[in-house]
Amino acid sequence: MTALIQSLLNGWNLLVAALNAAQPLAALAARIYVGYAFFLSGLTKIRDWDTTLALFADEYKVPLLPTGLAAVMGTGGELVLPVLLVLGLGGRFAALGLSVVNAVAVVSLAEIAPAALQQHMLWGALLALVAIYGTGGWALERFAWPRLRAALAA
Repeated sequence: MTALIQSLLNGWNLLVAALNAAQPLAALAARIYVGYAFFLSGLTKIRDWDTTLALFADEYKVPLLPTGLAAVMGTGGELVLPVLLVLGLGGRFAALGLSVVNAVAVVSLAEIAPAALQQHMLWGALLALVAIYGTGGWALERFAWPRLRAALAA
């Protein structure tokens, strides 16, 4: 019985070690998945700015912001923040910023299809994980911030 328990514990420890080793890849995959979706949305908006302005005026009801400012901020956020997120440079900041873009997108649409809402919820969950746990081991900030701190301390 003791040998069986020890064998199960050894197997569990191997599984935990394998999952821990997969964390950087999983974090990178999540960052790429969400970043890609938002970046493509931003590219779509800048391809036809007149249509984007019309959508923000007629369909997207962004609270508290004038139409033009909302369009610029939303599009800028969708173009800059995903790049930071994918690179893992200021990743928590990028995740929080995209969370705001994501929430405003859901709130601003008068009617949102259930499948689209599910997609926004998945993006929100992945962004929350990055904001809470960080960008993972495969991120530029792991290399950049220590060097920046050392340069500032010198």
